[in-house]
Amino acid sequence: MSLSNLLAIQRLQRFEASPQGVQRLLAAAERNLADAGLPALSPENRFDAAYKCIMQCATIGLWAHGYRTPTSQTGHHQTTLQCLIHTLGVPAEVLIVLDALRKRRNQNDYEGEPVSPAAVAECRVQAQDLLARTRGFLQTEFPHLIALSP
Repeated sequence: MSLSNLLAIQRLQRFEASPQGVQRLLAAAERNLADAGLPALSPENRFDAAYKCIMQCATIGLWAHGYRTPTSQTGHHQTTLQCLIHTLGVPAEVLIVLDALRKRRNQNDYEGEPVSPAAVAECRVQAQDLLARTRGFLQTEFPHLIALSP
């Protein structure tokens, strides 16, 4: 489903991103990825930090294209991730992995399911890859959103 179709069925809203907002969210993603590598944290907290990085990168992709998900709406994480194919050009096979990580996060958050070290490692790898893709995307497609203010 295209971004315009998602807008039409109210799964997305129009949004005008500011360079300051994008830079803040990018910095938050970088901090969360760093936190995901802290061995003193529990596996669940490391996983959660890496997952937050993924969501923040996916949100930046939407923002850059002039959209956002209504966060009060059920399923906004799933919608944000599914849009990555359109916003950052993430391949479908990567979206499958990211959706599995979203489900794992839900199992932990809402059912208390523990997170395995393998799941933490996979989430961190996916977060690192998506953060690198996001930086490259911004530099080539939307440099004005990451230009430093005077």
